[in-house]
Amino acid sequence: MSAGTYTPQAGAAPLSRMITAQTALETRMLLRNGEQLLLTVIIPTLLLVLFSAVDIVDTGAGRSVDFLTPGILALAVMSTAFTGQAIATGFERRYGVLKRLGASPLPRWALMTAKTLAVLVTEVLQVVLLTVIAFAFGWSPHGNPFAVLMLLVLGTAAFSGLGLLMAGTLKAEATLAAANLVFLLLLVGGGVIVPLDKFPDAVQSVLGLLPIAALSDGLRDVLQHGASMPWSDLGILAVWAVLGLGAAAKFFRWE
Repeated sequence: MSAGTYTPQAGAAPLSRMITAQTALETRMLLRNGEQLLLTVIIPTLLLVLFSAVDIVDTGAGRSVDFLTPGILALAVMSTAFTGQAIATGFERRYGVLKRLGASPLPRWALMTAKTLAVLVTEVLQVVLLTVIAFAFGWSPHGNPFAVLMLLVLGTAAFSGLGLLMAGTLKAEATLAAANLVFLLLLVGGGVIVPLDKFPDAVQSVLGLLPIAALSDGLRDVLQHGASMPWSDLGILAVWAVLGLGAAAKFFRWE
């Protein structure tokens, strides 16, 4: 039998092509899901518009939009990398989707890579949308763009690790309830809308160690106050990223 009789030959596609295809699929699924869209786009947008247009919360000196925009950007990262990813992955695990994908030619680490890339693509869209809205309200950002990028990347890594840890260890219904509860608690107590200095001193020291507070404060230091590199906030996010991703890799269950 001559070579090339049966062409194209059956077999797995190159790894890079598989990851690209899976990333595109994950992104489409993320953006088509109504509940995910509510978390990732609608809620951050409404909060930014409402609190920028109406002085509901005392954010201190300066315009509300300058204080709120960094916090809303942090909230967008959390909603996508943590809440949305935890809920979607938890139900994929329950319905056996992860088990079947794990048996495909796509390695499991590549599947997690594709999910992370889909989160990053969604976050880019979120940042562009929220930035346009903030500029419409007169936002005037300052600071080092590289510092902003570092904060967003480390924040994504930290929240992704925590979201995958939750999705890979809890039942889907428990993940749904816990992820939404954590989202609401961190929205109120993470420095997103309400400044941390409004809380008692003892509570501030604890809240300041949360990843959402570190991301909010770090972005605010750079974009509002023009800081060069918020090392303390970057350090907190790096610790959460290492702990979250390490625990997810160790305890994540595919079935």
